Amino acid sequence: QVQLVESGGGLVQAGGSLRLSCAASGRTFISRVMGWFRQAPGKEREAVAVITWSSGGTSYVDSVKGRFTISGDSAKNTVYLLMNSLKPEDTAVYYCYAGPTPNYWGQGTQVTVSS
Repeated sequence: QVQLVESGGGLVQAGGSLRLSCAASGRTFISRVMGWFRQAPGKEREAVAVITWSSGGTSYVDSVKGRFTISGDSAKNTVYLLMNSLKPEDTAVYYCYAGPTPNYWGQGTQVTVSS
């Protein structure tokens, strides 16, 4: 089976930075896109950042544009999310994604931003 494992979450003060990492393990697979979703308490899960391997193109939700940067290595099914200028509203569980068919999800890593 394929596993996506996230790391790098934690507690940080507003204005600080964190770098999330996601690495695949298990059987080899090829994904078209990889990205990051997040879910805050009481909220629906939302897409934060996505990278399309064929083009290298990236997309971001408006609320993180200019602050977050997604990057990765398609050959290794590895993706990163550099989060700068963090705000309390960024507090959420962040999930790594690979897909779309088949698709895989990580277990999530907690990011907490204090005011």
